[in-house]
Amino acid sequence: MIPLKYNVRNLRVRWVNTVLSILATGLVVWSSCILFGFVEGLQYSLNVSGDPLDMIVLRKGSTNETNGGYDESKADSILTLDGIARDPQGRPLASIELLNIPVVERRGGGRANIIVRGIDPVARELRPSFQIIAGRDFEPGKAECIVSKNLSKRFAGAGLGELLVCGDKEQYRVVGIFTAGGSAAESEVWVDRQDLEQRTGREGSVSSVQLRAASAADYDRIKSTIENDNRFKLAPLSEVDYFAAQSRSSLFLKVGGTIIAILLTAGAMFAAANTMYAAVRTRTREIGTMRALGFSRMDVLFCFLGESMLLCLLGGALGLLATLPLQVITYGTSNFDTFSEVTFNFRFGPLVMGVAVGMTLAMGLVGGLFPALRAVRMDVIKALREV
Repeated sequence: MIPLKYNVRNLRVRWVNTVLSILATGLVVWSSCILFGFVEGLQYSLNVSGDPLDMIVLRKGSTNETNGGYDESKADSILTLDGIARDPQGRPLASIELLNIPVVERRGGGRANIIVRGIDPVARELRPSFQIIAGRDFEPGKAECIVSKNLSKRFAGAGLGELLVCGDKEQYRVVGIFTAGGSAAESEVWVDRQDLEQRTGREGSVSSVQLRAASAADYDRIKSTIENDNRFKLAPLSEVDYFAAQSRSSLFLKVGGTIIAILLTAGAMFAAANTMYAAVRTRTREIGTMRALGFSRMDVLFCFLGESMLLCLLGGALGLLATLPLQVITYGTSNFDTFSEVTFNFRFGPLVMGVAVGMTLAMGLVGGLFPALRAVRMDVIKALREV
């Protein structure tokens, strides 16, 4: 067996080709990791939002909070149902909420839709890991708002102390910046529900009720009552299922990313094969010498295949390292269900790691196999005569 240090020394001698091959492989892995890191970040922000005992109550026939509301009187009646969990102060863990989706100017230019959510005080306890990290909470009736950390960086007037202009009659002073464990709430602006009603002229109407059942049995009982009782006739949806349905908006990115990753990998395979074919062509006498010294065809095969794998592994490691700084940057895309901005962070998780490892192994194996087969088929005598 030809020792690994032999391959390392060969790569050092041909350092220019080695560096170029590593950079090319690293660029391919980096590009594909970005695509899949975006998808994983978007899916995480929606998947982490659901709780098995949480329920979102919508108008019958609605698929999300933005395409229809119902009377506030029905929402008030829902809060009186037995089986709703309660906070330490004895208040039901249920929030009547109203959504508005205005067009707001971005900091770097352009405009986009954002979700302005009018909430009740208990809404904070229904969101995972809610925390105000700067400033304070808003006070009802004072046209104040709190903004997610992600949105505060992306939209004009969304910074602490600034004035967020959502329309001629809808303006809010930003008094706090919050995070919510990476959930969908981090793509929203929160205001007092009565403030939002007055500024949008939607008094007496709500978009949804969000509540938490005290147990699985209570959950089933509340769901049945809301669906079948003539007082309601509404659509209670599991919060987990609701956000899972919204995560399907990332399907296009996932399919597109997979196709692009396959094309990039195929191109990188040809580049790796080119590099290794050139190495075989320039090292004909070396191959003949190894065979004359008694190394078998399999030894030579594994030598060149190992060299190709080593090149691609170094490139893959470089591509992965280059993605690490991206985790601190906030990105945004459109949620095709609500047609609003959804923000998320690049995630370096199992999906990204799997893509990188799979691409690296495929490039090294396929790119090095055929040049290695050419090397082992050489006639020893002819190879030794090569100049």
